[in-house]
Amino acid sequence: MFTGIVEILGKVTDIAPLDFSESGGKGFSITIGEAAEILGDCHLGDSIAVNGTCLTVTEFGASFFKVGVAPETLRKTNLGSLKVGDAVNLERAMNAHTRFGGHMVQGHVDTTVSIVSREDDGNAITFVFEIPEEYKELMDYIVPKGFICLDGTSLTVIDVDDVKRTFSIMMIAYTQTRVVMPRKALGDKVNVEVDMMGKYASKGVEAMVKRFLDGEEGETMVTKVLDRILAKRGSTQ
Repeated sequence: MFTGIVEILGKVTDIAPLDFSESGGKGFSITIGEAAEILGDCHLGDSIAVNGTCLTVTEFGASFFKVGVAPETLRKTNLGSLKVGDAVNLERAMNAHTRFGGHMVQGHVDTTVSIVSREDDGNAITFVFEIPEEYKELMDYIVPKGFICLDGTSLTVIDVDDVKRTFSIMMIAYTQTRVVMPRKALGDKVNVEVDMMGKYASKGVEAMVKRFLDGEEGETMVTKVLDRILAKRGSTQ
């Protein structure tokens, strides 16, 4: 589990192919340097979020660590487009003593979104992103003033357009110097993880409605709620 508060920017120093033939394809081993600040308490098998993607440390030294990126991760994230020299957002998995400044982030990227607009607003930058058509259901979990995680950065949604499948965020000057997004251009891909609490809430409501429609035990609770709504509406007419 992570908080979406990027600790440092690391730098990709090596990318090597890995064979994942048993799982249906090939992946990569990525070595990330300039990371000494977060490796003092590192152990093999630890989780580190790289651009918001939870990855497992397979090797490390004083200032570098290595992770493996499987085919499914390459399909869902922007890690496959990384090149040697690229900067990446890094965050260690949270511990019991971490100050919780962001929001609950799993490091399980839902998909990538495209930057469709970037506009300076004083010392801040407003970015607008577009969700791919095939992932349009993710818009259900993106709400104004809600949380969203972009390349591992916890941010607040400003506006949402469900028809255009777009949403916007504003990045203050302090954040701009500490994350990779300001270095990206229009059309570039950004990893997105929608708020997990929205997913859980949606799943719970769907299950409750399904039990009601199927005539199962959930019917009593849902019926009471519906009866109260109808009674309230009737009393105001």
